Amino acid sequence: QVQVVEFGGGLVQPGGSLILSCAASGSIFRVNNMGWYRQAPGKERELVAGIPTGGSTNYADSVKGRFTMSRDYAENTVFLQMTSLKPEDTAVYSCNADITTTSGSRDLYWGQGTQVTVSS
Repeated sequence: QVQVVEFGGGLVQPGGSLILSCAASGSIFRVNNMGWYRQAPGKERELVAGIPTGGSTNYADSVKGRFTMSRDYAENTVFLQMTSLKPEDTAVYSCNADITTTSGSRDLYWGQGTQVTVSS
């Protein structure tokens, strides 16, 4: 059994900052790619930032220079530091993890999502 859980969503004023975390746990042999996605009302889900195992972080153009994703390989955890938040950043943020289990299977796992609302 594998679980992916996000923490840190909430309400923040424009220009403010917020940190999201996502931890994968369970019968994990290896966590491969991990990424943050978001979906705003009326819009398709988009990739915000992602880190492949051993690779560099990639960001959506809309968040470059404002968001920073980091990964703690030992804890199977990723973080998303969000600064200079804008109302258009309001969305449900979800964590995705590409995981190889101890049984040898490889699948994608999603967290339940956490709401980020940027409003004055």
